[in-house]
Amino acid sequence: MEKRLVFAVAVVGVVLAIIVPPWLAWNEAQRQAYQTESTLALGYAKDVLRRLDETGGQSLQGIERLERIGSGPCSPEAQALMRQIDLTSTYIQAIGHISNGTLICSSMGYAPVSLGAQAFRSSTGVILYTAIPIGDSIMSRLVGFQRGKFVALFHRDLPLDTWTAVPGVSLGVVHLDLPVTGDPIIHRGHVDGRWRLRLERRFDTTFVADGYLVAVVRSRRFPIVGIAAVPEIHLSHQTMNLAKRLVPASMLAGLALAVAIVLLARRQVSLANSLRQGLRHHEFFLAYQPVVELTSGRWVGVEALLRWRRPTGELIGPDVFIAVAEQTGTINRLTERVLELLQHDLGDFLVHHPEFHIALNLSAHDLTCDNIVRMLERLLMETGAKPANLIVEVTERALLDLASAGPVLAALRARGIEVAIDDFGTGYSSLSYLESLELDFLKIDRCFIETIGTRAPTSQVVQHIIAIARTMGLRMVAEGVETEAQARYLAEHGVQYAQGWLFAKAMSFKELVSALNEHGSTVNVTATNDR
Repeated sequence: MEKRLVFAVAVVGVVLAIIVPPWLAWNEAQRQAYQTESTLALGYAKDVLRRLDETGGQSLQGIERLERIGSGPCSPEAQALMRQIDLTSTYIQAIGHISNGTLICSSMGYAPVSLGAQAFRSSTGVILYTAIPIGDSIMSRLVGFQRGKFVALFHRDLPLDTWTAVPGVSLGVVHLDLPVTGDPIIHRGHVDGRWRLRLERRFDTTFVADGYLVAVVRSRRFPIVGIAAVPEIHLSHQTMNLAKRLVPASMLAGLALAVAIVLLARRQVSLANSLRQGLRHHEFFLAYQPVVELTSGRWVGVEALLRWRRPTGELIGPDVFIAVAEQTGTINRLTERVLELLQHDLGDFLVHHPEFHIALNLSAHDLTCDNIVRMLERLLMETGAKPANLIVEVTERALLDLASAGPVLAALRARGIEVAIDDFGTGYSSLSYLESLELDFLKIDRCFIETIGTRAPTSQVVQHIIAIARTMGLRMVAEGVETEAQARYLAEHGVQYAQGWLFAKAMSFKELVSALNEHGSTVNVTATNDR
């Protein structure tokens, strides 16, 4: 069953590893291509709008100067000013006095010129002429900008004189006072006036419509928008060019990931089988790390730590094999092996050391099994120990299922076996969890001990944990103590017990007994660390 599950998960993982990276790469190619082409299109639209804004600005400035002249609109002074405005303007081709749609006089002279029909009148009173007849032909290249008695003429192609990096780009300007279905006031190529509706309240936007990637930009000076439309084929070409680089790379990455998944699945199955084999061949053993009373320096107990040494001599850490045991349902068998090893190692040791305690770790699954209480009772009976000689350590994750864990822990405490919460502050617990359970010890994780005396953001957490333990009447054990400064700090703040390399590394039971026999319960730190 387990192999089939691992195989199924591996197959799904391999399929996803092969399919997902190229799909993501294609989407990334589309995103990058759209971003690149959108930036180009926006640049074109903004340039068109900049040119028309400048044209409108020059036209208004010229008209305002003519309006300020005290003499008549076609006086010599006005004519001279018209020529000056024409010569100094970069976009205006001519400027003059208009009456009833006819240019009476201008920077070009006195010859009357009909400007033809008005294209439209804006809400600000500006009249536009987009088809000005010169002689017998319609000069659709000239645009007239009239306000009051004066009009400025400019070449309609000047605002559209924008260099484009790709062929086929359409450019145009739409006046916002025109009907939605109205044509642009000037344009080159295909420009749909309805595209402006996509702008809504924004100042610029890009989108794909009618076979174009369209950019629309609103003017901040006049009620107009600039539009640039890049043929969608350029977007497709850009996408394909990017995809040619990204997709093959993603396929290689996906293939590597698929291989890694297969190897990991094989290792998972292999490790699970090796775990069972290790249990059968007695490859597991216990190491014991002393727990020290900080005020006296006495060794008051040990924590029993399960270790796994393969026949090759390789040591596999508990962070690996415990996870595999939980996934494969062999965690209870590991707990049984811990109790078997404890019984073998202890013998009648606790009979002769009645004040000494042994702390052992229970998993979340152990706390859902009623037989764990009977197993611990059998250990006490076989070793002649008292319930006070045992402390069970449970992690915060093990306390999540309070409905199952609560009764088991209550049964243990009712028999006199004390309970410690391990690695407090690193998992899921809260005050509500602690208050709902009867506990005896709180173990402070090494990650918080390491910050003592530093400026790390978590350096103040230790004080808060100590305060919580005091409030709830829990005794404290600090893990991972490695310096005298840490030990002093903990003792000064009321932490009763500690363990770590400062006092002693984890050792075999034989080494533990030897150290106790040689030095007594107060063991010299240097002596034990030299072992």
